[in-house]
Amino acid sequence: MKKLKLILVFTLVATLSFAQKSPKQQSTGVIDGVNITIDYSAPNVKERTIWGDLVPYGKVWRAGADKNTTISFDKDVTINGKDLPAGKYGFFIIPNENADWTIIFNTKNDSWGAFKYKEKEDVLRVDIAPVFGDENQEELFYGIMDKILVAWEKVSLNIKVAAK
Repeated sequence: MKKLKLILVFTLVATLSFAQKSPKQQSTGVIDGVNITIDYSAPNVKERTIWGDLVPYGKVWRAGADKNTTISFDKDVTINGKDLPAGKYGFFIIPNENADWTIIFNTKNDSWGAFKYKEKEDVLRVDIAPVFGDENQEELFYGIMDKILVAWEKVSLNIKVAAK
């Protein structure tokens, strides 16, 4: 009986530990001579309504799951033409239902989610038009190519980065 209880407890702990977490991911790359690192936890769609439901419109989102997403630049850059000093930033997004989305680079880069987010700690905000597609991106994805690509569900954001 004791062995059975131990097996049940282990199974429960393993299920809760692995089934609920979004995998930690890291994207690295170089754009225009700038080394970029993005650390994030990648949730899955799992047949859920993401935009406007799981991620509400008009509210700051941590741009991933669990701990907030961070982006590091080893040199000063421009983001869609706006200056951003080299450094490591908390990265947040405000999705909007019928307008451009706002991407945010914030000095707070070690928070759990967006619970302690403060607008006064923003270094840069940039409005970006979301791109809506037909294909579903099941797992949140950050890619570094000639731009930073953020894609999840049927929405993607293209963030232009250039060395300053």
